[in-house]
Amino acid sequence: MHSCHHCENQPSCIEHVPIFASLSREERMEIVEIASSRNFEKGEMVYRAGDEGGTLFVLHTGRAKLFRLNTSGKEQVLRLIGPGEFIGELSLFSSLPLTDNVLALESTTMCVLQGGRLKGLMAKYPSIAFKVMDELSRRLEKAEYRIEDISLSSVTKRVARALLELSEGKQEILLHMTKGDLASQLGMTQETLSRKLAALQEEGLILLKGYRKIIIKDRSELEEISLAE
Repeated sequence: MHSCHHCENQPSCIEHVPIFASLSREERMEIVEIASSRNFEKGEMVYRAGDEGGTLFVLHTGRAKLFRLNTSGKEQVLRLIGPGEFIGELSLFSSLPLTDNVLALESTTMCVLQGGRLKGLMAKYPSIAFKVMDELSRRLEKAEYRIEDISLSSVTKRVARALLELSEGKQEILLHMTKGDLASQLGMTQETLSRKLAALQEEGLILLKGYRKIIIKDRSELEEISLAE
């Protein structure tokens, strides 16, 4: 691990994180002073459940996934992490160990901020603390929606909603995760997801191209499915 010198010379993880966006350049430099960078290779763990917390990780480049394992070892993907997003924040407010696992999906650089000193800067600049709480509220809302969706929605409805969300209004979807990870997020097995995608293709609603590309052919029908009672 080394000092986060890239933060001083180019658009950095600090400048791209919403919780620091309202700070002046001088104030952001105070954040840089407590940050160091750490590189992870594809497949390397950033941290594991049970590790000591007290550190904020900000993803600078690359991608990672946040997941949990149940007692039988089954993986539940909670979300994918992209540039500018932060993880490990709950351990800043609790002395308990980390409860999630984070795995680098490709070569990834993290900016690592010392928790104790960061909390001092939160006291100095309350806007940071408020933005952290705002982001946590958004994540909680998404988690509650996901739980409700898994509990109450059919497999078809969940898949349709996911496709519409991933498409972001475009015709083509390029998955930035494996179908296994997507299935885990949706609360189903990879086999179930594959069968449902194949069924939607047979119905003419989508076109599967390779392992990661999906073409939306009938958006209106997918929207009807996603809204069905």
